[in-house]
Amino acid sequence: MIDLIGGAMLALAQAVGPETAAGAVHAAAATPGAAAAVAPVAAVAQAAELAAGSQGVLHFIGQSDAVGKSLFVFLLLMSLASWYLILMKGFTHLRIRQRSKKFLSEFWAASSLEQVENEISTHGADEPFARLASHAIHAQKHHAKYGALKLEESGSTAAFVTRTIRKVIDEETARLENGLTVLASVGSTAPFVGLFGTVWGVYHALLSISMADGVTINRIAGPVGEALIMTGLGLAVAIPAVLAYNAFVRLNRVYLAQIDAFAHDLFTFLTTGQQVDDGAHERQGRHISLASTRGN
Repeated sequence: MIDLIGGAMLALAQAVGPETAAGAVHAAAATPGAAAAVAPVAAVAQAAELAAGSQGVLHFIGQSDAVGKSLFVFLLLMSLASWYLILMKGFTHLRIRQRSKKFLSEFWAASSLEQVENEISTHGADEPFARLASHAIHAQKHHAKYGALKLEESGSTAAFVTRTIRKVIDEETARLENGLTVLASVGSTAPFVGLFGTVWGVYHALLSISMADGVTINRIAGPVGEALIMTGLGLAVAIPAVLAYNAFVRLNRVYLAQIDAFAHDLFTFLTTGQQVDDGAHERQGRHISLASTRGN
């Protein structure tokens, strides 16, 4: 009978949790003849309660030393920085693409480059295609009117326009790639930071276990399992950063290819006064008259 009561109390401790089991143990202890069976079950319930209260992220951070807390704060800052860049650059890419689509539609529907220049001066150049067109048109007119007044303006008009276009493309490339270095750094270093935190936590856990009496599997599994939290945190920080970095690199590559194609067409318009030979824009119903720029 006593063994039956002890087995029931042990099952209760495993099923309902340490706090409820502890209350049941105290209630059963008041029952005559059950003290012998309750004693081992009470020990199990107390061990379960101690193990439940000593596990978790907050407990691990609270029990960590200065190095462990510093690593946790560092991972937290890396996560905040990466998510800020992800949201900011995602919104920026969406806004730039919408404005670029609108400008290109207006550009190919314009009757002359003067009209394009007037539209840019009125509404401003707030996206890469508009800035490229504005600088290229200004460079062509300036060199055609004043010639090479400075060393950077030396050469023919075509050479000066080419250097201007290349400079603008380099500036836009740097602007689009801004912040990608941070995402790449977070994605590559966060797992190692988390792994270092795990190694540091396991080291201190084993030191404290070695100095304790009555070592059991519960005393080892709890601290070591808590130390693995840092590795999980490192992976949780790194994975979004790596995915976002790859996505932004792909978007930038496609967008810069479109800018290069537009720069080629714009350079042809400015230097020859004619459209490109492939007739791609004519097939799309886009026409532009450069009669006012011919002869410059």
